[in-house]
Amino acid sequence: MVPEEENDGLLDAERHAARHTLRPRAQLFPVVEKFVSVNGEGLVAGRLAAFIRFAGCNLWCTYCDTRWANHPLVEVEGWSVPDLVAWVAETGVSCVTLTGGEPLLQPYLPDLVQALLTVDDPRPLRVEIETNGARDLAPMADLRRAAAEAGLPGELAFTVDWKTPGAGEAVSAAMIRENYGLLDGRDAVKFVVGSEEDLDFARERADEEALWDRCTVLLSPVWGAIEPATMVRYMEEHGLDRARLQLQLHKVIWPAEMRGV
Repeated sequence: MVPEEENDGLLDAERHAARHTLRPRAQLFPVVEKFVSVNGEGLVAGRLAAFIRFAGCNLWCTYCDTRWANHPLVEVEGWSVPDLVAWVAETGVSCVTLTGGEPLLQPYLPDLVQALLTVDDPRPLRVEIETNGARDLAPMADLRRAAAEAGLPGELAFTVDWKTPGAGEAVSAAMIRENYGLLDGRDAVKFVVGSEEDLDFARERADEEALWDRCTVLLSPVWGAIEPATMVRYMEEHGLDRARLQLQLHKVIWPAEMRGV
């Protein structure tokens, strides 16, 4: 049981994690980069966002384009919750993207998300968590419900990958199916595909989990592995009128840049 004086207003849904998130208040997040750029993908693609990228991932996808952020010797800066919230405020941007690596590896993520959702000056924040599908999303879904019940002004959205066999058979097998049942119209499932076999996989999984009616289904090409035109033809041939082709805008605008975009 967490003493009342340690609780300091934490949402009910997160009391289970309070012993981990409240005692070491000096705990720092391993941040490999933070920057403002257009959101290259997801439901707010094209809008400016404040990106916070954490180090470390529990998967090793064949096509990973941020592998540098997962190297055990990658250079990180330690940032606290108050300092990250202050940095977001300084950007003046109302969309925040928490990414990696894998942000759900961070034990203090609920504390940061709650702090961001509390912001209402000059306007509430839209906070997006980009996660790989192989970490339990239930605690963050509980936090989202609790935040709404508490009347916090911000909005929390999830973009959850569903790794196809092209990402690696072991990677694809690591997906937690229960995660996809936690999603709603605010969220997206992203299938990164490198072949027509991957497209078949995406279509079958979306059908099985009724994703078409639950959330937005994004189909994103592995850069250089499959032509977007091939994907469009596949969508036409299979009647995928509710899927959304998603190109990575940052790779179109800054094809030679790996960081800060």
